[in-house]
Amino acid sequence: MASQSQGIQQLLQAEKRAAEKVADARKRKARRLKQAKEEAQMEVELYRREREQEFQSKQQAAMGSQGNLSAEVEQATRRQVQGMQSSQQRNRERVLAQLLGMVCEVKPQVHPNYRITA
Repeated sequence: MASQSQGIQQLLQAEKRAAEKVADARKRKARRLKQAKEEAQMEVELYRREREQEFQSKQQAAMGSQGNLSAEVEQATRRQVQGMQSSQQRNRERVLAQLLGMVCEVKPQVHPNYRITA
């Protein structure tokens, strides 16, 4: 009987050691998974930063040329407006005289479509 109880004790101890090894293995696996997850997150964050920086540089290049274009268009518009204003100032008196002449010099005429019916 003593040998049976000793055999049972050995089995229990072996089972306990096996359970500890399994628990240690699970802990190592959890640590490896956590470490792999952190490394993956760092890689994703690094990739995201690189793509964001690339996007910013492309956007800056596009907006920079567009900003230049906008300034050029605005300057051209100002030149055109100034040209129109100077033209208006030069021709103002002549146009006013022409309009007053047309309004004040009325020449009565019979309209060509008017039919005299007797």
